[in-house]
Amino acid sequence: QIQLMESGGGSVQPGGSLRLSCTPSKYTVNNYCMAWFRQAPGKEREAVASIAIDTTSNSPPTNIPPSNKGRFFIVKDVAKNSMSLEMNRLIPEDSAVYYCAAGVLPCNRLDSRAYTYWGQGIQVTVSS
Repeated sequence: QIQLMESGGGSVQPGGSLRLSCTPSKYTVNNYCMAWFRQAPGKEREAVASIAIDTTSNSPPTNIPPSNKGRFFIVKDVAKNSMSLEMNRLIPEDSAVYYCAAGVLPCNRLDSRAYTYWGQGIQVTVSS
């Protein structure tokens, strides 16, 4: 059984930034298609960003929904065996529990059903 260990998150004021990280308990981040999803109270789980497997470069392809483009960035750090989500210019509507997800090919799908492994979730609160 593969576990995804999430870190980061917390509370921030509107306009601030946060960084979430995720590390698999088995193998490396480049063995998985990975993504972040979030779920706010009373709402469905939605995709935040995804990142592919790419063993030939340090910049695997990503897929970020239009609503998050320019604010959210997703990267893999193979040396640290970590996948991170950098969130900037946060707004209260970004408040949610954020989940790290991992799965197999094909990558960069924004459908939660495409991912097999899930983290426990980490709270992000944007409030003044």
